[in-house]
Parts: sequence; structure tokens; C-alpha cells
Amino acid sequence: MGARNSGVAESVDRELVITRIFNAPRDLVWKAFTDRDRMAKWWGMKGLTTRVLELDLRPGGTFLYVMRMPDGREMCGKWVYREIVAPELLVVVHFTTDETGKPIPHPYDPNLPPEMLTTSRFREHAGRTTLELRSVPINETPAQRAAFNKLAGAMEEGFNNSLDLLDEYLAAL
Repeated sequence: MGARNSGVAESVDRELVITRIFNAPRDLVWKAFTDRDRMAKWWGMKGLTTRVLELDLRPGGTFLYVMRMPDGREMCGKWVYREIVAPELLVVVHFTTDETGKPIPHPYDPNLPPEMLTTSRFREHAGRTTLELRSVPINETPAQRAAFNKLAGAMEEGFNNSLDLLDEYLAAL
């Protein structure tokens, strides 16, 4: 199982930082983040199913997905790739969308920032991969920044939920 470092996730200066260690080589973790079929197997949260509508891995390309809740509700999201350095670095802007990829307010809290910039670094040591995620709101108002800071713990939980699924996926390979 991927190691969780206690106290690693934090909200400081509007930044959420999460570090996880996976018992898998970096190339495999990288593929899990950058391959359409692999993303569909783990991205989202426990109890949800994810459909990948698009994954175009290039600067300016997008990852568009739909997560289906057990009650049938759906939530869509989109990443726009800003920087890609395989297998070391992914920088994306992500936001909530409708199924066509058009940005919409977050369905659970419309006060959240409309866009987040997330930098993911992948480092390998002795066959294990350390993933560091840093996420910060961009183009936000002061009220949206306050909503982000208030909900940073829930966002941490959501990221870690997805990373738990990634850990399970990698362990099953």
C-alpha cells in the first residue's frame, strides 16, 4: 500500500500539498496518470465509476472525464495540460465542467475557485515512486480563496481517496 505521510497535506499560502509513496516504479505510476484506459480504472473516488471522454497528453491537450455517483448523479472535470516532462512532471489546470468540457461552478460549492493549478512530481528511489502533488487556486476572487482554504481538508481527502485507488490499482498489476 502507498505510504501516507502524516501531516504532509496542508493548506499554506493557498496551496494544498500531498505526498504519497507507491510500491511501484516511476514509469508505471506515470503510465497510470497518462494513459486513458489506466486513468479510467482508478481516477475518482471509491464507489464511483469514471468514464474518460478524452485524454490528449500534450501541452494544451486535455483530460476530460465523467464520474458517476452510486445515486446516478454525474460530475465532470477537465484537465488542460500545461507542462509535461515524462516521466517526471505533470502540470495541469483543472476545473469542473459539463459533459462537453464547458466550465461550470463546482456542484457542491459554487464558491470554490473556478480553476486549480496542480503540479505533480514523480521521483523514483529503489523501485518505489514518491508522488508530490501541489495544488493552488488560480484566477480566484478573495471569497473563492476563502472557500478553498475552508475546504482544503475535504480536497485533501478527495485527492487521497483517488490516490488510494491508484495504490490498489498498482498493487493488482
